[in-house]
Amino acid sequence: MTRTDDDTWDPASSVGATATMIAVARAIATNADRPLINDPFAEPLVRAVGIDLLIQLASGAVRPEDVGEHATGGKWMIDNIAVRTKFYDDFFRDATTAGIRQAVILASGLDTRAYRLAWPSGTVVYEIDQPGVIEFKTHALADMDAEPTAERRAVAIDLRREWPTALKDAGFDPARPTAWSAEGLLSYLSPQAQDRLLDTITALSAPGSRLATQSALVLDPVDEEKKRKRMQSATETWRQRGFDLDLTELIYFDERHDAASYLVGNGWQVTRSAAKELFAAQGLPPFDDDDTSRFAGRHYISATLP
Repeated sequence: MTRTDDDTWDPASSVGATATMIAVARAIATNADRPLINDPFAEPLVRAVGIDLLIQLASGAVRPEDVGEHATGGKWMIDNIAVRTKFYDDFFRDATTAGIRQAVILASGLDTRAYRLAWPSGTVVYEIDQPGVIEFKTHALADMDAEPTAERRAVAIDLRREWPTALKDAGFDPARPTAWSAEGLLSYLSPQAQDRLLDTITALSAPGSRLATQSALVLDPVDEEKKRKRMQSATETWRQRGFDLDLTELIYFDERHDAASYLVGNGWQVTRSAAKELFAAQGLPPFDDDDTSRFAGRHYISATLP
């Protein structure tokens, strides 16, 4: 499905299905012999979405290598999502340790941090995503008798709409420091939408606020064509197994501002960590082929507004 300015989705379709795929990786990583993360809700949520292939992967009935590393990324992709999840978990823990009691998870998808992290008393966690995604996750977790570990306030709105108003209506206070996360989000925004998002976060942030995100995947024309072909090969493999999703129609490969530099220009103090550095810090194998090595230099960004 080609992206438009008003396209919508739920966890079984379009961009929403990519959140379910990430939940699959979190489920597999949680069940690893030496797990970096623990997300007990990941597999049940994947089951609730109901896509057969993803259920089989999340449960371990089918291994990623059985589907094909070109389609799933194999162990490297599971490690990548585990490292990514830990980065954002640690970010929120550090922010609340510093006294921040207001968190906003942008494009929250099937994120369950409001349910699984040990939030300090008085913390309010706002989750923003499409109405179909928010409704699904809220009901699915309620059916599991899951209880939030913070005060969770769901804001059902598209980030391309007037979400700051909806966020404030839900009780958000821009005068208080906030911990913001935009996990895996920027590549699904056009360059212009990325700038608007970062500008809006800055405008809503009191001094002492923090932001965690990742740089978007930007490729030169040759690499972009290779990446598209790899994604299309994965799409065909998934389609043969009853899962129809074409990532090339969902991601914006367009040249854009470097997010870290853009935030510096907006007054943030920024720390970058290359993905390869985070892998090494966890004792994980290095990036070892042409496709994964393109992710090695992508940066995880942690910013503070002084």
